[in-house]
Amino acid sequence: MNILFCNYEYPPLGGGGGVVMAALARELARRHSVTVLTSRALGLAAEDRDGGVRVVRAPVFFRKEKAVANVPSMLAYLPMGALAAGRLRRERFDVINTHFAVPTGPLGDWLSRRWAIPNVLSVHGGDLYDPSKRLSPHRIGVLRAPIRRLLLRADALVGQSRNTLHNVAQIYGVRRDSELIPLGIDRPPQLERRRAELGLPEDAFVMATVGRVVARKATPQLVRALKAADRPRAHLLVVGDGPDAANVRAEAQGLGIADRVHLLGQVSEEQKYRALAAADVFVSATQHEGFGLVFLEAMAYGLPVVCYDHGGQTDFLVEGETGSVVPLNDLERFTRALITLHDRPDERERMSRHNRRLIEDYFIDKCAERYETLFLGVVERAASSRPRANR
Repeated sequence: MNILFCNYEYPPLGGGGGVVMAALARELARRHSVTVLTSRALGLAAEDRDGGVRVVRAPVFFRKEKAVANVPSMLAYLPMGALAAGRLRRERFDVINTHFAVPTGPLGDWLSRRWAIPNVLSVHGGDLYDPSKRLSPHRIGVLRAPIRRLLLRADALVGQSRNTLHNVAQIYGVRRDSELIPLGIDRPPQLERRRAELGLPEDAFVMATVGRVVARKATPQLVRALKAADRPRAHLLVVGDGPDAANVRAEAQGLGIADRVHLLGQVSEEQKYRALAAADVFVSATQHEGFGLVFLEAMAYGLPVVCYDHGGQTDFLVEGETGSVVPLNDLERFTRALITLHDRPDERERMSRHNRRLIEDYFIDKCAERYETLFLGVVERAASSRPRANR
């Protein structure tokens, strides 16, 4: 097949949605021709290659940070992406896979109709529902009807979790056959634990969190949990950057534990994996995740996971098996879970073994196989529905 991915974010821009789509594109490029139409900012090239993937970038001008998009840059992606697609009009794609109903959805839908090829729409959660954002699509009445049309008009609809597909039905009133395809990750490298490189004592109990430091992640809660646990050997390692980083630092200073809170900022993939390899537990206070790739990455390193119960991660995280899944914003119970894992290394080891077994079902090759089967079915249906030429 000749496959076109549309996604306004692609590494090094953006977060988990772009990362997993890049992994999916690279995996499918082993067997198919794959092009990605994404956005361009911060000095990136107009076109490059990522393994076997051709990456075409449309300039958006207004983006100021790699980790976080802003509204002007997302809006600019639609017309600029349409212009950049002019370079691709001779490619004769078989299928488009559009990632994120907002903001990418209208572009994928327009190209599908313009080029008369099927469109598979993949929704990731935050593009439909983000409780931390005042401008979340579910709160904007004028957006709900256009999003509903996109969800209905796609030749196939994919959600990566039951929670996301539930929101499709409950918030947008779309009840149609949909595909549940869990996201997958690249198999991470096996690394030695090198805590000194991260400024961590060798005997520390290390709680790691990874992701954009934005309001939805509620990272200051993790600082409060660290203080409340009252375990002097416990340290918090924050991997990622964003507008809420200053609040995390202020919280740590105010509670008198700044020496045990380590903010690494935005780092390379290798540095991220080194941080996970150095940790004992993965923690997240996120208010909602459509799926939660970082949980899978942590589990690949055998880390128990402590997080809240609101989001797609509840498809694969189970209380007492993978770690602790705590009622949303119950910080007291969250802290008790950390204390248990600190005080009981035997529990950590049991959960570590379990998570290393479970993660084998969530590597990118499994995800790619399911997408490949879906794409082939959509292409075949589209071919059979075309009127046959007179002979």
